[in-house]
Amino acid sequence: MKIYQILTTLSFGDAVSNDCLAIRKLLIDRGYKTAVYAENIDKRITGSDISYYNKLPKIKDDDIILYHLSTGTALNRRIKDLPGRKFVIYHNITPPDFFVRYSGRLAKLCADGHDETVALKDTFEGGFCDSSFNRDQLISYGYTCPLHVRPILIPFEDYKKAPDEEVVRQMSDGVKNILFVGRVAPNKCQQDLISMLYAYRKLYTDPVRLILVGSSVGTERYMARLKCYADSLGLEDVMFTGQIPFAKILAYYKTADAFVCMSEHEGFCVPLTEAMSFDVPILAYDSCAVPETLGGAGAVIKTKDPAVAAAYLHEILNNEELRRVMIEDQRTRLNDFSYGNVAERFMDILTGFIGK
Repeated sequence: MKIYQILTTLSFGDAVSNDCLAIRKLLIDRGYKTAVYAENIDKRITGSDISYYNKLPKIKDDDIILYHLSTGTALNRRIKDLPGRKFVIYHNITPPDFFVRYSGRLAKLCADGHDETVALKDTFEGGFCDSSFNRDQLISYGYTCPLHVRPILIPFEDYKKAPDEEVVRQMSDGVKNILFVGRVAPNKCQQDLISMLYAYRKLYTDPVRLILVGSSVGTERYMARLKCYADSLGLEDVMFTGQIPFAKILAYYKTADAFVCMSEHEGFCVPLTEAMSFDVPILAYDSCAVPETLGGAGAVIKTKDPAVAAAYLHEILNNEELRRVMIEDQRTRLNDFSYGNVAERFMDILTGFIGK
């Protein structure tokens, strides 16, 4: 028996790819024969057991396929015909409506992904879901196989690596740093963060800046709109970093005074756990899996009103006792996502599925 992980794209730094690579290491550490196959592979990701999908060997009937489902792709149609025992790892698919104004290609990928996910409902023996939100979605699509919730597997030891010293120096100038980490994409709603910063500037005098970390590849039109919006409001302290090295991401987390998320679609939202690991207080909009991931930690608001968000943010930045309590609550919640806890959860589900 060999365990194959199959996915569309193995890229550098995104949550699905990181989850796949973390599972790969876990399986190797537990003594399983395993390999990863993807249609697209970032050249920075290497390994003798990582290869392109067109090099997938003949799969035996007792082999295991763990299929990462997160977008529209022809692979979603091919997977049904593969032999072996198949299990889905469902990361959710962004609704296409978010992309219609900015990218017809991405809108079509998401629309296809939705239809293909529904068409796969009778394909798998069981499934892993990043959140109850994701599991409930599959159930609504007609999935009747056993579906278990397990958070994304995150090797938090990586976050203890050295941050970029120059970024740390630049961001330690007395201005309070408001951070969001995530792809520049319409569902992430970075425009609402810009609106919040504008309201903050109108209401309060303490200096703050907004740092938006994330790639805009494929969503350049949305990025252009964000920049125009910030310019029209006269906001000079909105930083768009683009895709940056991991050491710089660590530096922005290390120097952040608050993490704010206004996203309207998340199947899990790994950056929330990253912020927890750096003791950065979190303010987040109540949407999709975000409250579930926070699990009672952080501050969750049910409005996009920029003045209300700014008022919450001001309190988080300036009330030391509130910050202390928030950080304590976040540390408690973070323990639920520890590598050891999630690894055992994953292995319990997997062995329950495959009987070994």
